[in-house]
Amino acid sequence: MSQYLVLTAIGADRTGIVSELTKLACECGCNILDSRMAIFGEEFSFIMLLNGTNRAINQIELRLPAIAQKLDLLTMMKRTSGYKKRDLTKHYEVTYAGIDQPGVLKAVTAFFAARKIDISSLKSQIDINTNQTRAHILIALTDKVSITELENDFLQLCEQIDVQGCIKEVASNLLNSL
Repeated sequence: MSQYLVLTAIGADRTGIVSELTKLACECGCNILDSRMAIFGEEFSFIMLLNGTNRAINQIELRLPAIAQKLDLLTMMKRTSGYKKRDLTKHYEVTYAGIDQPGVLKAVTAFFAARKIDISSLKSQIDINTNQTRAHILIALTDKVSITELENDFLQLCEQIDVQGCIKEVASNLLNSL
């Protein structure tokens, strides 16, 4: 029976870290089902969802601390279950941009949380030279959610927090490409 493990690594950005971590997963007999990597300033962040036999997952749990120490990484692992099937039928990209001010991202994420809409992916950034903020958020909805009502409510929020925003439908495979 397949076991699942979420593995997160954070450290100073250096060439070869992703290669070392994916090599470890392969050597332990784990399959990488999903992964994300990002650079924040001069820091590197990598997260993977692995699956494998109980023996393979045990092996990576035992070997990761030594690799992490060698690479000067902070790592975390958590056993989990696989993907759970959800009744999500339409995928949307939510974007906003404007002058940065405290609480913009909090207001937007709270907007979706209050409506029990899960965020599939989120990328936000601030240009420190122009003080402009922008974000790209991916969400997936069931047929029960009125996109027209959601869009109207979101545009009202954008007006309140003084940013320009929109929601547009995207191909469902876009969620897998980010």
